[in-house]
Amino acid sequence: MNFMGFIEDVLKYEEKIIFELRSLYKEFGYSLYQMSRFEEYELYAKNKAFLPSGEILTFTGVDGRLMALRPDVTLSIVKYAKDDSELKKLYYDENVYRSDGQEFKEHTQVGLECIGHIDINLMSEVLLLAKRSLNIISDKSRLDISHIGFLSALIKSESTSEQQYKEIISCFKEKNTSELTNIIVRYGFSDEFRKMIATLASLYGSFDEVAETLRKMCINDDMTTAFNELDSLQNALKAQDINDDICIDFSIVNDTSYYNGVIFRGYIEGIPDRVLSGGRYDELMRKFNKQSGAIGFAVYLGAQGAQGDGIINIALPKGRLGEKAYSIFEQAGYECPEIREQSRKLVFENIERGVRYFWVKPSDVASYVERGAADIGVVGKDILLESTPDVYELLDLDIGKCAISVAAEVGSSASTSDKTIRVATKFPNIARRYYQSQGREIDIIKLNGSIELAPLLGLSDVIVDIVETGQTLYENEMEPKEKIVDISTRLIANKSSYKFNYKKIAQLCENITESLK
Repeated sequence: MNFMGFIEDVLKYEEKIIFELRSLYKEFGYSLYQMSRFEEYELYAKNKAFLPSGEILTFTGVDGRLMALRPDVTLSIVKYAKDDSELKKLYYDENVYRSDGQEFKEHTQVGLECIGHIDINLMSEVLLLAKRSLNIISDKSRLDISHIGFLSALIKSESTSEQQYKEIISCFKEKNTSELTNIIVRYGFSDEFRKMIATLASLYGSFDEVAETLRKMCINDDMTTAFNELDSLQNALKAQDINDDICIDFSIVNDTSYYNGVIFRGYIEGIPDRVLSGGRYDELMRKFNKQSGAIGFAVYLGAQGAQGDGIINIALPKGRLGEKAYSIFEQAGYECPEIREQSRKLVFENIERGVRYFWVKPSDVASYVERGAADIGVVGKDILLESTPDVYELLDLDIGKCAISVAAEVGSSASTSDKTIRVATKFPNIARRYYQSQGREIDIIKLNGSIELAPLLGLSDVIVDIVETGQTLYENEMEPKEKIVDISTRLIANKSSYKFNYKKIAQLCENITESLK
């Protein structure tokens, strides 16, 4: 009997993937690690920042202890690993339980961990296995590598405060160079630092393509050490003939209180989110009072997507803002004349220009992009601040300018009151973050329209809303009290689509930037 033929006939697609991954890891000397699906809640409560989602599914055990369904495998392995001189090479095939923000779901996760003395050879082996794992899933995959030490050393060269560091990292992860520039200028950092941090955020390509740029950036010993490590890894991967479809992308950033050194993510064309994530996490070991080094990755199975057709899909918001945005694309050389015709069509394409446009509700643009239905999209900064989608924010299109402000009845002074402020808004998350930063207690009243009525009818003390000219407020005997944030319209991109369409999207951004001058 042909055993492999039997396997092909009996196993489902995902089971075949798992079988091949397990066989690959076993071939390289990794041993299967099995564990309980339950852990004490305290393990995850102390390390929430390490988890992809801070939400944990808990229950009370028969002995009264608070338990949790496992949201992560690495923490359990680190907890029970012996801290000795022996190298531990482990792989696992487990289910984890995580929230997607709306409900908890069970996910299949396959991965490996190395604990002990971690050298260049072992790191290159892990990256090799990460890329080969992606190749098992699809022949159209990409592994992106970063080095948290390089970025941290650059930021710390300006003696940033903890808050400044967080603000820079937040924008850096989004490739949001316009906001990065604003932060650098606001805090008075050097112009040289501004240029370097913006360059590093937008940098993307093979190591050979970006090496010279990185080498010139090495302004201190820590950056040089990180660069040399990347260079050594690159040479080791070349020796393994596994250098194709591996790129450098420093927008990959993990929590430095857990991770150090090289970090990486894997993508499959057509799947909107990463399917593999890993890195060096010696700092996590230290939190468990262990001196060993550690590196590993996890493969997330079950994600679905569709192969692209080589055309850039662009989500435009319906209405005047979308028409202004289309004019910008048109001016930059990405016209689609059919879109100007009077019709009820929602989808328009110009194959010659390589673009496809579709109209969607403004508040839905970010969802289309984050979920991969659109490669890029045009959306107001207010929507990005409110829903915080996991996307790249590539350009400020400098249209749709206004502000989100606190407003109240003329003559009122609710901001100085000690009472809990009743806030009517269609931006509850923005309002909550703003008042939390002031240490104020608020009662959020979520409304979807005619926000100005709320204070007039006694429903709220203030409103948080978009203010453009303020005319609507004044006509209703209200006035702006405090500006929360200026907003404008942004060009965003799906992170996975960006990887596989980098040259096209980068050229599009360059053309738009040039046309806006």
